[in-house]
Amino acid sequence: MPEQKIAGSSLHLRQGNSVTDIRVLQTNAFLRAYKKLHNNQKDAVDQAVADIIRDPTIGEAKKGDLSGIHVHKFDCVNRLFLLAYEYDPTTRVLLLVGTHENFYRDLKR
Repeated sequence: MPEQKIAGSSLHLRQGNSVTDIRVLQTNAFLRAYKKLHNNQKDAVDQAVADIIRDPTIGEAKKGDLSGIHVHKFDCVNRLFLLAYEYDPTTRVLLLVGTHENFYRDLKR
């Protein structure tokens, strides 16, 4: 698979003999948080997004106010980062990325 950067792209995901087009959409909140990261942190986030594209069920499904949202926890330069997203079979919507501090409060906005 070619190098993939997440900035508003459409990716081709190969599963077995079939190829599926997966659209990756981003909210403004995600883009603002992503821009503030250092390059090595962006690489870790890009890898987490690639993992979500391959298997969107890896994140924990939220309940209550946040139902329909999944949160994937991953290591980013020795810190725990969270990535909130929604998905359907052909689309992944990246909602927010960051550390746990105020993450869910910001996600509810």
